[in-house]
This record gives sequence, C-alpha cells and structure tokens, in this order.
Amino acid sequence: MVPQNLRYTKDHEWILADGDTATVGITDFAQKQLGDVVYVELPAVGTVLAVHQTIGTIESVKAVSEIFSPVSGEVVETNGRLADAPEAVNQDPYGQGWIFKLKLANKGDLEALMSDSEYETRLAGLEH
Repeated sequence: MVPQNLRYTKDHEWILADGDTATVGITDFAQKQLGDVVYVELPAVGTVLAVHQTIGTIESVKAVSEIFSPVSGEVVETNGRLADAPEAVNQDPYGQGWIFKLKLANKGDLEALMSDSEYETRLAGLEH
C-alpha cells in the first residue's frame, strides 16, 4: 500500500508537506525489509539538513540502516514516542511511526521526489 498524498525517495523515505513544514518517515516497504525495529536514532531539533543528508539510523533485529533527509530544511520536531516504542515504525509507518518534522528550506526539493505511482513502479521493479 502506497499512500497517494506523499512523495517518496529511492531510499524508501516518505515526506508529507503541509505548507512550510514536512513530516518524514520510512515506507511500509522499508519497515518490512528491516523487520522488527528496536531503536530509532532521531536528529536533534535545530539541525539544518541538506538533501539526502544522513539524519540518523534505524536498528532492527536484522540490520542497522541509515535514514536520509528527502529535502533540505531545519528539524523542528522529532517523534519522541519512538524512544519508548520504536515498533510504531513497523505498526504504523505512515502515521504514529513518523520520525521527524522539518521546516522546508526549498519547496522545489519536493519536485525531485517520486510520486506515489512512480514509487509503486520502483517497488514493482525491486520485486523481480
């Protein structure tokens, strides 16, 4: 299931822009590949990010994976709930499992990301 109101990266992050602010998380595909998430390293509020900059890691029973910022901007909020309940990334990756919010530095960054249909096409290619 790929929500239609989001933009996606080749690294399986999603972003939902709302005015000048955007929420970022990992996709359902990514959480399934990781398996049970046991820890999420969150960026510090105030961190200024460039496009595709590493912002933290997600640890699962299978692996440790980097999380990248889909766009440039400043971190304005993190999902502190993940410190005590990292499994929210598995249970609700597009809702309660969001990772951080940022103030967009350049809304044009969003145009470089994949639409839901482009991301679905990418996923179909990965399954073969």
